[in-house]
This record gives sequence, structure tokens and C-alpha cells, in this order.
Amino acid sequence: MRSVKNYRRVLISLFFIILIAIFGFYYYKLVKSIPNDIKILVGNEEEFNFNIPMKANIKTDDIGVISVNDLKVPSNQININLNEPFKISSSKTGNYKVNLKLFGLFNFKSISLDVIEKIELIPSGEPIGIYIDTDGILVLGSGKITGEDGLNYEPVNNKLKSGDYILAINNKKLANKNELIEEIQKCNGKDVTLLVRRNGDEITVRITPVKTPSGSYKIGAWIRDNTQGIGTLTFVSTNGYFGALGHGITDIDTGVLMEIKSGSIYAAQIMSIIKGKEGEPGELIGMIKQSNKYRMGSIRVNSYQGIFGKVNENYNGFAKDKPLEIGLKQDVKIGKAKILCTVGDEIGEYEIQIEHVDISNSNLSKGIVIRITDEKLLELTGGIVQGMSGSPIIQNNKIIGAVTHVFIQDSTKGYGTFIENMVNNLE
Repeated sequence: MRSVKNYRRVLISLFFIILIAIFGFYYYKLVKSIPNDIKILVGNEEEFNFNIPMKANIKTDDIGVISVNDLKVPSNQININLNEPFKISSSKTGNYKVNLKLFGLFNFKSISLDVIEKIELIPSGEPIGIYIDTDGILVLGSGKITGEDGLNYEPVNNKLKSGDYILAINNKKLANKNELIEEIQKCNGKDVTLLVRRNGDEITVRITPVKTPSGSYKIGAWIRDNTQGIGTLTFVSTNGYFGALGHGITDIDTGVLMEIKSGSIYAAQIMSIIKGKEGEPGELIGMIKQSNKYRMGSIRVNSYQGIFGKVNENYNGFAKDKPLEIGLKQDVKIGKAKILCTVGDEIGEYEIQIEHVDISNSNLSKGIVIRITDEKLLELTGGIVQGMSGSPIIQNNKIIGAVTHVFIQDSTKGYGTFIENMVNNLE
């Protein structure tokens, strides 16, 4: 009898575990199917089909501005059934709050509805050389130092961390890493005080430099104050601002998004191509024309969505190119599209297939999955290679995104970011 009761308890427990797992999976699927924000263009009617058992309402004081399914609701609360397709439009720009209720009863989530002006961008695909100075001296890591007594020391152990930025030494502001090295040599073994920015906060640390057998002083920190590389220019706006890469510049050693003080983009020339293959991403090998004559613009922002800045006034490389309207997330469809990139002497147009669209992906650089289908590009590069990041994606004569990453195990496939993510960073 007791074994029967235990058996029933196990079955009941198993039932509830399965029930909780099903509910958790369903909840996860719901969360994944809903974006945190939606954009629509002012004056345009946008169609959505979430097909989820939810009601939504939009609260606004601008009565009559927003229309749902061609009906202007004369109220400050507009209701939408998300289980059915719906159309929404607005005659006025602004930001509105959309409240979601599960089964029309339980508060579930709030999303942002942004109504923005129509935007036109000039797609590029041109290779660029990128040079940036960090905002402070970046700490990459630490190591042991052999002192003049033959013993090993670690002066910065538990004091400096990878990703820290050294701003000053003994109250003297530092312009570059050479100044830091010079000041450490002047200390004659006395403690130095470093002003450090860590996760946005400024702290001070006291470190005792070690005298090495050569007579120089060191603190045992690996540091960097600049970086450079090759990428692809995505677009230039009609008022002279640019966006490139589609993802941020991170330090190769720490993986941390680099905080920049200044930077420039230069014309670049592709010299050779290392083809991508399974497990090994390829690369565009280029030469940066790093002189004032070939300087195209200044970098002002390094964000997770790319680098952004202002094109030089005397740069007219885009004067002959036609601007395109941007396509928002909801405009991106599975099917044929094209990318613009340079794998030779000039910008080329190459066919791709959009295989997956995820408008709610929290990783903004991985909302689109693409596959290279153009035989010529596959022959030249094997697919997506390093240096193609930022190549604009065009579909239905709209610029909808930019290439960001390659699949390591399949170089014909990769990720792209939605162009609206990049536009958010324009001034």
C-alpha cells in the first residue's frame, strides 16, 4: 500500500514538473516573440502579425493621431488584439507606451512604440581603415616581473583589472601610454597613485613599481592606447553622418567594448583575400591609406551597433550615389536580398538569401541570419570573411541592415543587424 502511495506521489510530482516546464517554455516563446521596441515611419501604415493571445493598449494624450486598422480611436487609450493581424499608423512623430496583457487579463510587458521621420541613407560597401585612440590607457592584463634581486613580483595583482582605463598618475593627466611609462621611470621606486576608470566609476589605486635588472621600473601591466583595422562602411546619411561595421570595436585581448577618445576612418585598398572554410573564418587583407589626403571622417561613437561619426566636408565620394529609404524590422522578409561589399578594386553587388528574421533578439547584432548565394562571391571569399562587417544589406530597394558576424562552422552563413539599430546612434 505504501509503495502505491509513493508511486502516486512520484507521478503527481512528475505531472507538476512537466506542467511547469511546459508553462516555462510557453512563457519563453512569448517573450522571444515580442520585441522591446517597435518603430514606424510617420505617415506610413505598418502591418504586424504577432499571433499571440494578448491584448495591447496604447496610451496617448494626442487624440486622433494614431490609427489602428484604419480607424482613428477618439480616446486616449487604443486597444489592439495581438492574436490577429493589425495595421497601425501615426500622423505625428513621438514615443508611445504599449502595454501588453496576457489573455487580456494579466500585465505582461511594456514595449516602446517610436514614430520617426522617414530616413534616407546612401548605402556604401566601401572598405575603410579604422584608427581609434582610447579614452584613457586600457589595461589588458597583468604579469610577473623579475626584480633586480632575482625574485618575481606582481605589483598590480588585485589592484588593476582587465578593462580598466588609467587616466592619471600622481594627479597628472595622461595623454598616452608613453607618458605613463615615463612617469613610472621617474618614481625611483616610490609608490605611484593611479586614477582609474572601472565600469564607469573612477577609483584610485596605489602601486609600488619594481626595479628590474636593467635598471628600469615596471608595474607589470599590459596596456594599450589605440587600435586599428579594416572594416566596411555601411552608409552615409544625407546630412553627412556615417555608420560602419554593424558591431562595436572590442579589444581583441579582453573582449571589452573599447571606450574611445577620438578616431578617424581612412580610405583603404583590399590587397588579398584569405578564403573562409569550416572552423576558420577568412579575412580581407587591406592597406590603410593613413594620411590627411585619404581621411574620410571622424569617429565620434563606438557602440555595440557599430562606429559612427561625421564625414569630412571635402569628401565627395558619395555625391553620385542615390540614397535609399530604410526598411524597419517588420519590413525584412525571408527571401532574396543583396549586399554591397568590396573584394576587389570596386564595390560589388552580391546576392544573398535571408533565412531567418528575429525582431525580438536581445543581441542587436544578430537579428538577421543570411546566407551567401552569389557564386562569384563564394568563389572569391568562400562566404563572409572578416573585414566584410558593415556591408549594407538591401531588400526591395531599401537598406534594411548590415552584415555583422560569420558562422565559424559555415562561412557561407552569418548574422546581420537591423539598420534601425544603427540609425539609433546617428546624431
